Amino acid sequence: MALRAKKFRRQYKKSLSGFKDWKQKSHAEDWIIYPENCSHRLSLDEVALSDGELYTVLTSKTARGRKGSLVAMIKGTKSEEVTGRLLKISRKIRQKVKEITLDMAGSMKLIAKQCFPNAMQVVDRFHVQKLAAEAVQELRIQYRWEAIDLENEIIKQSRDKKVKPDVHIFENGDTRKQLLARSRYLLYKSREKWTENQSKRVKILFREYPDLEKIYHLSDSLKKIYNQNITKSVAMLKLAHWFKDVEESGFKSFSTLKNTIINHYNDILNYFEARSTNAAAESFNAKIKNFRLQLRGVKDRTFFLFRLAKLFA
Repeated sequence: MALRAKKFRRQYKKSLSGFKDWKQKSHAEDWIIYPENCSHRLSLDEVALSDGELYTVLTSKTARGRKGSLVAMIKGTKSEEVTGRLLKISRKIRQKVKEITLDMAGSMKLIAKQCFPNAMQVVDRFHVQKLAAEAVQELRIQYRWEAIDLENEIIKQSRDKKVKPDVHIFENGDTRKQLLARSRYLLYKSREKWTENQSKRVKILFREYPDLEKIYHLSDSLKKIYNQNITKSVAMLKLAHWFKDVEESGFKSFSTLKNTIINHYNDILNYFEARSTNAAAESFNAKIKNFRLQLRGVKDRTFFLFRLAKLFA
């Protein structure tokens, strides 16, 4: 049975699939392009295909992750190399692109500017929110290491004295170390989405670590600005108030985030024009990873890209 399966796979690849006559086969490992899938609204992102090898992926929002989504997939992320490939799409088609969502990487912004000069660049909101969430987690992790050190010291002293370790347990049954470890996911969520147990845990957490409450509030406030259905001008005003709160808080990580937002200010504010995100691109990347998982890795990258093209181009 195993031999038959192998024989079928070989037969499918060589004859049934059409891989042998694929027009883009000769250069597929470096780039594949489908100009006919180019729409007025695009997403630009990167994905690790196999062995950590990064590819720049351009997808159409119109297709919503289905057939016709894939516009281009190019090996690497260097702006000059990716731009050189994307310029193979005719100027007439590229000039029709009105909007492109992307992250804050300088190379991505340069690619978008050179290849799609008429497109409004929109920095994906989730990349901004992710930085804020990571700043919160960074402080939580710092406190957690301190709690681990404290518990290790208590255990060591108890062992030397040959007595039972006196590790403090909070009213919800967590030790200090457990409290900080178990608070990871709830700090990603908004207050209204906490369960009853999470609300009890976070009450203890914020009582013991007031700075965590302050930094969580900054992250949650930024998320709420994005969640509100407001105009660009109102968003500017709300961000100005948020900048003031960040300055008053004194948290270095959020000062860095504030400066990052200022550096990409106009492209971040463009989100409030049509509330476009890179969700379609992230969904497409997830499908690639899932497809790779089903195949248990990528042995023949060219054939893998051919199958991706069959599904999404």
